[in-house]
Amino acid sequence: MSDDPVILRPVAENDLPVLERFLTDPEATGPFQWLGWSDPGRWRRRWAQDGLLGDEGGQLMVVTGADRLGFVAWRKVVTSRTSYCWNIGAQLLPQGRGRGVGTRAQRLLARYLFAHTPVIRLEADTETDNIAEQRALEKSGFTREGVLRSTVFRDGQWRDIVRYSMLRGDIAAY
Repeated sequence: MSDDPVILRPVAENDLPVLERFLTDPEATGPFQWLGWSDPGRWRRRWAQDGLLGDEGGQLMVVTGADRLGFVAWRKVVTSRTSYCWNIGAQLLPQGRGRGVGTRAQRLLARYLFAHTPVIRLEADTETDNIAEQRALEKSGFTREGVLRSTVFRDGQWRDIVRYSMLRGDIAAY
């Protein structure tokens, strides 16, 4: 991995094979994200439609120098008739994990979303056993809110998740 800074950028067509690995390669996804085989063509179809940047959410590549390490994503969560927040996440290839890349990428995504959308709240969820992601979220400035029981079905069983949030005013501290 490069010593260059972590940056986020739009997904280019030649990035699509990297994204497709997350849908076809259990080793690429890691233990908490493998939810079974999925249609790898969905990335290509959506990229052709809107470049993976739409009104309901989007994906950006996480890179350092020439190294493509994964992506960050956000999706709209409607909270009332007149308001919404973003739920965000990150998925990194094995070579991007354990080096603070996820922390920096999620912090950059939070800054981007607060700068370019009117939301006041971001949310992020992770399994209760995913301690590394919980640390990354906390280092990124997210606050732990609580546990949601039996929310994600993975590897034959229902799993609890931890919900985190960040408010627009929280980002100034990071």
